[in-house]
Amino acid sequence: MSIVALIIVIDSPGASPIYVQQRVGKDGKRFQLYKFRSMVANAESQLDNLLDKNEMQGPAFKIKNDPRITRFGRFIRKCCVDELPQLVNILKGDMSFVGPRPPLPREVEQYTEYQKQRLAVIPGLTCYWQVKANRNDCSFDEWLELDLKYIKERNLMVDTVIFFKTFKAVLGMEGI
Repeated sequence: MSIVALIIVIDSPGASPIYVQQRVGKDGKRFQLYKFRSMVANAESQLDNLLDKNEMQGPAFKIKNDPRITRFGRFIRKCCVDELPQLVNILKGDMSFVGPRPPLPREVEQYTEYQKQRLAVIPGLTCYWQVKANRNDCSFDEWLELDLKYIKERNLMVDTVIFFKTFKAVLGMEGI
């Protein structure tokens, strides 16, 4: 993790290699999520200029070839290394290994009551969506249904299967 942090500083100086962002967890509780920085230092301030390019329906924002992602950031996203600092969130109890990914507050503000169901459990580092083939072609509604499926089915066996499928996805570099 120290090597990754050093490469981030070299590749994109000007900000901490650890990016801290407010996210929403179980029952709407906000917490600080930790990630390796994969975007330029002022990425949030550039978001307004990119909103019209959003390729995701619903409250989430995603675009292919996001110009804010750094060279090394693209690599660490592809192999999911950017998520490693979230192990601290797991140790703090803000997250678990498996569960719906924690959304941004601006996304939750747009949720319908139905969509808010995904906040019924502790968010996770990995989930059905993250182990799905071509996950970035998935619509927000499909993503939501996968989260609700997990909430209904969750048990130790489901968590174990998703956890091990995550390794396959990471080794196959199925991120971004």
